Amino acid sequence: MATDVRRWLRVRIVSILVIFLVMFVALISRAFQLQVLSGQNLKALAQRQHTANLQMQPDRGIIYDRNGEKLAISVMADSVCADPSKIINIEATSAQIAKILNLDRKTVLQKISVPKNFCWLARRISPEQAVQIQSADIEGIFLIKEPKRFYPNGFLGAHLLGFVGDDNSGLEGLEYKYDAVLKEKPRHLAWVRDAKGKKLFLRAEKSETEKKEGLNIVLTIDYRIQYLVETHLKEAVSLRGAKGGVAIVMNPKTGEILALANEKGFNPNNVRGFSSNDWRNRAVADVFDPGSTFKPFLVAAALEEKVVKESDKIFCENGSFAIADRTIREANRKRHGYLSVREVLKYSSNIGAAKIAQKLKKEKYSQYLESFGFGAKTGIDLPGEASGILRPVQNWTNVDTATIAFGQGVSVTAIQMISAMSAIANDGVLMRPYIVRGFTDKDNNLVKMRTPEVVRQVISPETAQSMKMMLKEVVCSDDGTGRNANIANVAVAGKTGTAQKFDFSRNVYSSDKVRTSFMGFFPVENPQIAILVILDEPQTDKWGGVAAAPVFKNIGEQMLNCFEIDIRQSHVVKTDVPGNLRLIYTQDNNPEQDLLDADSSGMPDFTGLTIRQALKKAKANSIDLKVSGNGWAVRQYPNPGTPLSGDRVCRVFFEITY
Repeated sequence: MATDVRRWLRVRIVSILVIFLVMFVALISRAFQLQVLSGQNLKALAQRQHTANLQMQPDRGIIYDRNGEKLAISVMADSVCADPSKIINIEATSAQIAKILNLDRKTVLQKISVPKNFCWLARRISPEQAVQIQSADIEGIFLIKEPKRFYPNGFLGAHLLGFVGDDNSGLEGLEYKYDAVLKEKPRHLAWVRDAKGKKLFLRAEKSETEKKEGLNIVLTIDYRIQYLVETHLKEAVSLRGAKGGVAIVMNPKTGEILALANEKGFNPNNVRGFSSNDWRNRAVADVFDPGSTFKPFLVAAALEEKVVKESDKIFCENGSFAIADRTIREANRKRHGYLSVREVLKYSSNIGAAKIAQKLKKEKYSQYLESFGFGAKTGIDLPGEASGILRPVQNWTNVDTATIAFGQGVSVTAIQMISAMSAIANDGVLMRPYIVRGFTDKDNNLVKMRTPEVVRQVISPETAQSMKMMLKEVVCSDDGTGRNANIANVAVAGKTGTAQKFDFSRNVYSSDKVRTSFMGFFPVENPQIAILVILDEPQTDKWGGVAAAPVFKNIGEQMLNCFEIDIRQSHVVKTDVPGNLRLIYTQDNNPEQDLLDADSSGMPDFTGLTIRQALKKAKANSIDLKVSGNGWAVRQYPNPGTPLSGDRVCRVFFEITY
């Protein structure tokens, strides 16, 4: 009996142990399944149940002018969100929210009636509205901070800067062109919930591996020059009753755009009150017949090819010249006899220009127009640039050759015109126009700087010099067509233009709708500033020398009065530079040489150079350069001109600082 009991106990114990072992193995297996095999899926499920994620709009870098003036910045604004599942009384809530935010109540009601956990009600509201929303303390309604693009100067430079959409992505202008550069990686906002779905807290989630900061952009634009250009252009458009206007200021030696203005303007802070025509950058996107401002490129080509000389006399047919079935007449019914080539420009003779084109021949003429950049995009770093229209030369008739000579039958852009005129000012060298000088990181350390780019040598320096003197007579002579652009104590060169607009409804050039223009540069001896002014359909004073030339003069005079421009040197010396962001810049004719000329008389001047330029110049002068900082050289020790000692060491400080 005892033996049976003991046997039974052993069996029971073994059975229990087996059961426990099976249960333990099952438990371990289940744990392995949950923790390892299904761990990621279950974790994701838990996160979906207890957290909610929202991708926030990314921040954007700052856009500066060349002096450090902030033209586009990001500020934090409140946006209103809703969790419809937590709203108790949707009728009352929709009415209350609609009243605070000035929204349609039915629209709000429709949004919060949908059974979901999140919806936007209003983006980037005013601070006053945010205070009211917060004070209302409505269950299911909450505020989230979002970056909002803000343009401190309102209308100023709007066509250059462009604007962003509700998703903080660039839609026009530089905001669009450099959207990927300016925009940071989006951040995510997470809600953590309890078991009942109640929000416990919010947190921002941003993986370091995904971190991508937007860069700041530094422009070639000087906001002060931009302001005075826009002011004078707006006044001229109003005074002449014009449909609109364009003005560009360019450094002919580097291609830097110092100002670019369109009239009429728009406010990038609130574009909803404007149409796409208002924010169209006509300076680069619109094409037009240039009129007589095209004549300098013809004469330059003819001089370069030596088919004419400045003193050659051309019979201008007393005001009427027949070519095939077309009769060419002088503007304003003028009657010229014999004019020298110089006088053809001075008095803007259409017939004289047509005869010069005949001497040059259409093949050579077309070749030079292409070399000046017509018929192709300049490559300026702005969106929407047009190529203009320069028809294949094999399709030119004799009439075409004659009319293109005085700017009719060819389509150009404003940026092409100022670039081509700048080539004449720049000893025949065509520079690529550009608007962005460089990029900096969030701490304003220089990331990349753009240097001027030579496109090609279009005409020889000798021909360019002859053209400068001829264009100077257009302005500085008492009987020149551009005399109203003359600036006291400064030699100005330029050319007027009055172009008939083509009437597509009648398929003829209009007799009353014109586009008047003037473009020129100064000082003639050492051109530093080139300016183009165009007025579209002025109702009074429809001649370029009367309507557009005075605008050039006003802009030029005010630039000379407000900025210290040393007309004897090859650079602009700027005073009263704002202290936010110090950007020292040079305006060397050929920066690719990096100023390597050796100077054995004393310590070289490194001020205004980049680190790369300074190092090359130091090497050329056998100077041991000690570099501090980033950006552009702002000071050095010893000072420039200090007699060189035996150790030939110089410490140079570079800055891009707030």
